[in-house]
Amino acid sequence: MNTQPIDLRSDTVTRPSADMRAAMAAAEVGDDQFGEDPTINALQHRLAQLLGKEAALWLPTGTMANQVTLRVLTRPGDDVIVSRQSHAVWHESGASAANAGVQFTEIGSRGVFSAEEFQAACKPRGHVVYPPTTLVEIENTHNRAGGVVVPQSIIVQICQLARDSQIASFLDGARLWNAATASGRSPAELAAPFDLVSVAFSKGLGAPGGSALAGSQALITAAIRYRRMAGGAMRQVGSFAAAALHALDHNMSRLVEDHDNARKIGDILARNPRIILDPQSVQTNILVFDLAQDAPDAATVVNRAREQGVLIFAFGPRTIRAVTHPDVSAGQCEQAAHILSQIVSA
Repeated sequence: MNTQPIDLRSDTVTRPSADMRAAMAAAEVGDDQFGEDPTINALQHRLAQLLGKEAALWLPTGTMANQVTLRVLTRPGDDVIVSRQSHAVWHESGASAANAGVQFTEIGSRGVFSAEEFQAACKPRGHVVYPPTTLVEIENTHNRAGGVVVPQSIIVQICQLARDSQIASFLDGARLWNAATASGRSPAELAAPFDLVSVAFSKGLGAPGGSALAGSQALITAAIRYRRMAGGAMRQVGSFAAAALHALDHNMSRLVEDHDNARKIGDILARNPRIILDPQSVQTNILVFDLAQDAPDAATVVNRAREQGVLIFAFGPRTIRAVTHPDVSAGQCEQAAHILSQIVSA
């Protein structure tokens, strides 16, 4: 393998830049559990404004943000409606059942479900058999669907139906910044229909860690308690907030480059008859493609790619994901695409 492989496994593999490290080293810190970390407080204030909510809360990870949300908005035995193959179901090690005691109803396809599908899936409160639906969760962008941006018109309809039925709404916006860039809408507009919204700083923005929740003051106050219950009440963590603030200032505008690089990869891979990928489906920085039956399987492609200095991730026996990010250039993405196409053709 090359000493520095082209790492397309995830946008979480980025390393903080020298400028980001300098900002982290210079951060003013305090005890965040007592609300005394000035850099965390500055980040939370900025996020509340950026997302159009009353308050925001920093958390160590996106999974913790999602789990805290469930504790705030649901009770054990409740039903939560989500898109098929959502992060909450597939990528949190069963935490939602273990921590919040909820069950999921997966609906729709390719990361999106309609208002009609949502309405049909809702289970009433007080039914003698059914668990009550108390929360609808939308992942935007949708990871396993290939970085799909959920149409805002559908989101508005679903959240209005939820409010009318006294069902809470949550936006898993770990990659909300990518959705905003791709759709041309502001983060506040995308977040507006929801009761609670999560965002992450360690994905497209390139920070070394940290996520956040934003919502009403009452919901964020409740989230503070559940964050502590989950072990997320940390101390002098202003350095993480400094990284996030630096990322918001310097890395938001360059997300379009990641999207362009993903499309470049998609255009090259789609020419290979053994690769099943519609290049028009590449909307942001994630590509998910399938391998035809006469192609090597995903594990073989992943291993052969590693040998040639390209790191990718298998989502299934014949499904692969590649993700662009600040640490890979346009030239590296083009090189990686040609290597992958050659491997599949061998």
